[in-house]
Amino acid sequence: MSTCAGRVDEGSGGEPAYKVGFADIYTLYPSSGIIASLLLNSNRPQNWRQMADKENKPRAVELFSGGLDSILALKLIALQGVRVTALHMRLPFAGNAGVDKLEELARWLGADGFILYRPEDEFCRILAEPVYGYGKNANPCIDCKLMLMKHAKGLMGELGADFVFTGEVLGERPMSQRRQAMDILERESGLTGWLLRPLSAKLLPPTKPEEEGMVDREALKDFRGRSRKPQMALADELGVSAYPSPAGGCLLTDPVFGRRVFELLEHDGCTVEGMRLLPHGRHFRLPGGSKLALGRDREDNDALLSVAAPGDLILDARVSSPVGVLRHREGAVPDEDLQLAASLVAGYAKPQEGPRVAVYVAELTEAGDDEVLPQLEVIPADRLDPDLRRMMA
Repeated sequence: MSTCAGRVDEGSGGEPAYKVGFADIYTLYPSSGIIASLLLNSNRPQNWRQMADKENKPRAVELFSGGLDSILALKLIALQGVRVTALHMRLPFAGNAGVDKLEELARWLGADGFILYRPEDEFCRILAEPVYGYGKNANPCIDCKLMLMKHAKGLMGELGADFVFTGEVLGERPMSQRRQAMDILERESGLTGWLLRPLSAKLLPPTKPEEEGMVDREALKDFRGRSRKPQMALADELGVSAYPSPAGGCLLTDPVFGRRVFELLEHDGCTVEGMRLLPHGRHFRLPGGSKLALGRDREDNDALLSVAAPGDLILDARVSSPVGVLRHREGAVPDEDLQLAASLVAGYAKPQEGPRVAVYVAELTEAGDDEVLPQLEVIPADRLDPDLRRMMA
């Protein structure tokens, strides 16, 4: 099965679930002989005419977020006959919801390949210590995009791709789409000359794909600034009607989520397990250092259970109750934190008769099973208690 025509899921090390072998490359480039196999070991973009497939079409990797800009960029390049592999990144807190729909969208727009990239430990390193700093909240935009571009450059050799392109618009984002930041990204990613921004191409120096005739520069755009009206007009022109709200964006730019991120970094450091927990439920930092996440509704409860890690304690009062996920960075949860967490679970559950509520406790094992622990009889916490509200993270 060819990676160029299929889908690859990648793990924390950035390695494909399967690699492109000689047979795959030979299938893709039957007339190229041994030259094609050498592409796997090449860190330098090659002349596209030496790498052309049997249909004599160039190939590119797009950084495909699924937002309006990346949608339009993909469509513009695919219309020029370029074979596109859409590279979509999901960060640890994002989960996998909607990935299949994004793949369908990318293929409808003209992509013939889709790769899902899941950076984990690498992302945690840049989130904890970004070289280029944060934006307004917990968003290390330049470092994050640079990580993705470096990954795309690595894929060029594996896929026999000729260049990388993005949906960036000059001046649209205050941190990562300033001209200076865009120049940094191109230089530090190792893609100098081979990184195309189709929506702002006419405002930027010509790239190698344009100079070598892989892409017609005249068919590209000169969009600039934060207004999305030109993009919306282009979408109408291209027959693209389904796209997300232009106001959407990365969760790291959200002030509330950003505070949770910095709270996690301060107390536990950046861990993949910690990041996965952040989007779900109400969060409390308990006196003994434990973190408690309480579901707000059934959907939240299910999400919390899906991201709970081995060693976490699961608390539940059973009757219209939030699920609580309790963990401590050093392993064992202090008894005082366990008692308080049980009281909070009871306090947010449906009121019951009697002064005390039974809270059931289980520990998630490495095998994914629940080891049932003794239940606790607790007095429900007053959710309006100012001391408790100050523990909310």
